[in-house]
Amino acid sequence: MALAEDNKERHPRVPLPQWLKTTLLTLGSISVTLLGLLFVTFIIGRVMPIDPVLAIVGERASQETYDAVYLQLGLDKPLLVQFLYYLWDVLHLDFGTSLLNARPVSEDIARVFPATMELATLGIIFGVVLGVPLGVLAAVNKGSWIDQFARVLALVGYSMPIFWMGLMGLLVFYGILGWVGGPGRVGIFYMDVVPPVTGMILIDAALDRNWEVFKDAFSHIILPASLLGYYSLAYISRMTRSFMLEQLSAEYITTARVKGMSEWNVVWKHAFKNIRVQLITVIALSYAGLLEGSVLTEIIFSWPGIGSYITTALLSADMNAVLGGTVVVGLIFILLNIFSDLLYKVFDPRAK
Repeated sequence: MALAEDNKERHPRVPLPQWLKTTLLTLGSISVTLLGLLFVTFIIGRVMPIDPVLAIVGERASQETYDAVYLQLGLDKPLLVQFLYYLWDVLHLDFGTSLLNARPVSEDIARVFPATMELATLGIIFGVVLGVPLGVLAAVNKGSWIDQFARVLALVGYSMPIFWMGLMGLLVFYGILGWVGGPGRVGIFYMDVVPPVTGMILIDAALDRNWEVFKDAFSHIILPASLLGYYSLAYISRMTRSFMLEQLSAEYITTARVKGMSEWNVVWKHAFKNIRVQLITVIALSYAGLLEGSVLTEIIFSWPGIGSYITTALLSADMNAVLGGTVVVGLIFILLNIFSDLLYKVFDPRAK
């Protein structure tokens, strides 16, 4: 006993730094979440009423061919062993081969995801730039026509089906007025003109200094991005209004006004400052929703993004592509949550 106490005195335990503990906890949380995501996608792929062997060989294939492919896919092994093989492949960014084009799914996702990211990024910029000020003005002027306008605008954004707004937008702004480009990312004469550096055609055209392609691409993206932006604007403005109303009714706001502080400082330097952390979560989730939920928009506007890619793969029973796209979308949510946590510490020192 005395020897053990003597060893403790000679070799005291050094506590881990707080930043290291936080890093290890974050990595552990990410690992568990990602493992759960992979397990769920694997189970979905197995319970779907689709025979992956028939999807490859076709219904007219012989029994010998069917059995050979069945063994090649490892479907004869126990379910746990299949999951471990699946986990190993995904960790090496191997999602299998697409049944539609016989290309690796990872290459297809790398090709289509930048288009979705470009569309969703413009949409969230539109939603934040207009939605946040609108929500603040609605809260400050509660019960006024500005408040009523903001609430009706948000209600319409929630109520109108996005596919209907897309069709009406194409009919009016493209078919009748001719103000915007039609479906697709660029016109047929500008396809494959600029070298694909980032996969985002606006950035690639700007890097190539090809302003004709940039103008044409912008005319094609402005309408679908505005529709997605309007959808996110409805959510962001509504949540901003709710957060601001809660802050404006607090005692510290009344005290600031009694002291003679200007309304601008009361609203933006006090009330808005205290809702920034909440808005980070709202904006991050809205952005993630645009990245994974723009399926109908991409289909209506023939936008070659990950949403239309997963939909086409699902209709064609291409489960490798479906599961690969699902994993990527889930990973996006995880990364955005991590990014939100980092921003918490920037805007709220208490989170440190």
